[in-house]
Amino acid sequence: MSTSESSDRTIEQLKASIRERHSTLTPSEAAWRDRQVYLQERGYMLRPRYRPGWKPSWELDTSLDFLQCEDFHFLPLRPSLVDATRISDGRLVYIKRVGSQKDELKIALSLGLDEQREDGRNHCVPILDHFPDADDAFTYIVMPFLRPVDEPPFETVENVVEFVDQLLEGLVFMHERGVAHRDCAMPNIMMDADDLFPEGFHPVNLNDLPDSSDEAPVLPRANRSVNFYYVDFGISVHIPNDSANQLVVGDDGRDQDVPELSTDVPYDPFKVDIFILGNLLREEFEVKFTNLSFLRSLAGSMTATNPASRPNAIEALAKWQGIRSHLLSFHRAWRLRPRDESWRNALSKDFHSLGYLGPYFAHRIRFKAHTVASSLPCITRK
Repeated sequence: MSTSESSDRTIEQLKASIRERHSTLTPSEAAWRDRQVYLQERGYMLRPRYRPGWKPSWELDTSLDFLQCEDFHFLPLRPSLVDATRISDGRLVYIKRVGSQKDELKIALSLGLDEQREDGRNHCVPILDHFPDADDAFTYIVMPFLRPVDEPPFETVENVVEFVDQLLEGLVFMHERGVAHRDCAMPNIMMDADDLFPEGFHPVNLNDLPDSSDEAPVLPRANRSVNFYYVDFGISVHIPNDSANQLVVGDDGRDQDVPELSTDVPYDPFKVDIFILGNLLREEFEVKFTNLSFLRSLAGSMTATNPASRPNAIEALAKWQGIRSHLLSFHRAWRLRPRDESWRNALSKDFHSLGYLGPYFAHRIRFKAHTVASSLPCITRK
């Protein structure tokens, strides 16, 4: 057998293995399939893969390329979450199954229901609906389907400015209500990017059309605003402002750089939020791009080793307001410049970036620029 024939056989064996693996639901997928009828009765339709009696489309029609079939895609490894379509209007949503007695549910509802959405500083994920499971130990919460904040990537300095605006004013909103997130790292901040995808996108293969037939058209992000949201309150705590005990213990969380995390020495969870966001601004932005050095002093103060030396949420927002007030419009309109790009690439991309300027200033004229609330309620976090 020739090398070419051997290689072809290996490829076919691999394809057969993939087809077989994707022809069977995982245990977590089967659990959602078993709830599909109930969710449909509540107004939410799961994808064909999770409907009773599903047969793989590539087995029903062997002429299909299984890799291009919509029902080929597994759910991501998050057993408590499933994507769905709201039947009333076709909106793509996420449904999460949470313990009915868990603090996560109470906190998510306290921050995400309609009555809280009237405050423009609220950047906690909206709760569109909630209802009990057939097993009343669990409750479903329905949220907009959100994307990672960098898919598609940030393009301009202005994109980052809006991101910081929303992060910090959202943190003030949470903290003044006595909620510390405790896990507000990059994966737990997401964006509503529906306006960037005029034909929609697939909930698993985010770069594909909803039917997986082709890549999804995406609009440039440079001169378009998006809304960012804090998600996943799984380890969050609610501590009333007048509580005698303002401290917690625990070392869970994505950001393990937080110096005070401990399972036995109590610490201030609100100052943990400050550190996590400061670390995010430093590691994901300031150190990666040459024209975001204005974040350095803010990130540095927020990541002080001693929690007492860090600003509280209101102080961090005020410091940011002072920084952003000195940013020139031309600077804000410019593309992000990665520190590791060659000078030739930089020159070429800078020339291309000139095209951002016209739309940017037109956008600024047509729409009132997003501004941080000038009068903020005082809270007692130190």
